[in-house]
Amino acid sequence: MNSLFAGLDVSTQSCKLVVIDTDANTVVFVDAINYDEDLPQYGTLNGVKPGLPKGVSESDPNMWIEAVEKVFAKLQSSRIPIASIKCISVSGQQHGLVSLDEQGHLTRPTSKLWNDFSTLEECEILTAKIGNLDAMVAEVGNSQRTGYTAAKIFHMVRHEPENFAKSSTLFLVHNYINFYLTGGVRVMEPGDLSGMALWNPKTAQWSKRVLEAIAPNLRQKLPAVKPADATIGKISAALVARFGFSPECKVDAGSGDNMYGAIGTGNVREGIVTISLGTSGTAYCFMKQPFIDPTGEIAAFCDSTGHYLPLLCVSNLANGYDALLAQYKMSHAEFNAVTKQTKAGNAGRLLVPWYIGERTPDVPLAAPAYFGFGLDEFTKENLCRAVLEGHILNLYDGFRRMPVTVKEIRLTGGLAKSDAWCQTIADVFEAETIPVEGEGAALGAALHAAWVWKKENGQEVSLDTLTKDFVVLQESRRKTPITQNVEVYRIQKPLFAALSARLRGVATTDDPFALRAKLLTL
Repeated sequence: MNSLFAGLDVSTQSCKLVVIDTDANTVVFVDAINYDEDLPQYGTLNGVKPGLPKGVSESDPNMWIEAVEKVFAKLQSSRIPIASIKCISVSGQQHGLVSLDEQGHLTRPTSKLWNDFSTLEECEILTAKIGNLDAMVAEVGNSQRTGYTAAKIFHMVRHEPENFAKSSTLFLVHNYINFYLTGGVRVMEPGDLSGMALWNPKTAQWSKRVLEAIAPNLRQKLPAVKPADATIGKISAALVARFGFSPECKVDAGSGDNMYGAIGTGNVREGIVTISLGTSGTAYCFMKQPFIDPTGEIAAFCDSTGHYLPLLCVSNLANGYDALLAQYKMSHAEFNAVTKQTKAGNAGRLLVPWYIGERTPDVPLAAPAYFGFGLDEFTKENLCRAVLEGHILNLYDGFRRMPVTVKEIRLTGGLAKSDAWCQTIADVFEAETIPVEGEGAALGAALHAAWVWKKENGQEVSLDTLTKDFVVLQESRRKTPITQNVEVYRIQKPLFAALSARLRGVATTDDPFALRAKLLTL
């Protein structure tokens, strides 16, 4: 075990650590800390402070640091030679705002997270200051959304000016973990930075207009931008002494969880799409050229390899499904069995699953809508099918703007364990789907650490080669589209799109009632 590399994934609900051995091409260590269960002193629910006002989602950054220390302690008590780890990389939940003073202390006790919807007014004010949506997209390559970091900073400026004044550095989550690991290095990188809506991924430049619209001195509080495919420093002497790391262990630039989720699923060449089925849902693909969506619905992100990662994110995915399982006290296997009692298309019954504010489409004050249900049709069977199709159709409705010819969809996240979800995604997206084993983002971080370290030490290897050695595809669960289901979904997809548009007051020529009638003839 002379060539070990580590990847941390500091996500919303847990902190995972993966260690790989590139000599043996194997994963040698995997463990995790669940914030709710393993750090009860923080009193979180699903990793988030409970009891906050509606739309507010925040956590204490100290909890993430303590989780990292706990998972390092688990590694220390294992048989893995920590001193052989040559490089560490950090994957972090995107968009969260962490603010520090000059001494490195938090200036705000909690961090606003990616799923905080309390900054709608700030998004509207910023867009108006710049001119309109088109002008904003021209400035930063994205629209201003409540999930992004720019509005979180503007919210602090407007409502907590004393905290903003004390802040010398405004970070994303993975930058803050890097700051801890290195003992004080303050830098950013293009991938995660793309999701701040302050920096244009196409031009690789900060938007002076947006920065000044938030605060005249904001640029001074944003760290330097370093390349994604390089190390930023060595691990701190304190962590060397405490856990036994080598003083030569490097820390690489790190990135957002979606950037590393791509690497962890082998999505490092064109034609592969990763769909992450978790608390939220994401779909993204590798591209050599930037893609700027004029509507801002497809996020314009850089990846962590020097290329691009256009990404769709929906806020509602596992939430509706989890609530349904709880309501009927069903297991995943029971849900799969129940869905087999109904047919694709659900006889025209449709759910628009906006249980919380939705990111794509941009509906911060959203509410769910049920279409085509008779009074006696809200049965367990019909609702299971409606939840399954509704969440996937909502994801697809945004994805259809993506400029990609899909060769294969790779699935990761908790719901990828469900055959019903895998098959329905194959049918709706009209592409083969296959689940990927393991911890996608944490594995991606470890692979990135190995790739970067080897490049810097004269052992250059392609990232595609590295991922093929480590990414395990569940071939026995590969799903191909079912022809008769595809025919149904080719009607149901425009039906969902028309219904979504009408609920949002968006002009559409498609009549959802006429489409439902057509679907019922099949």
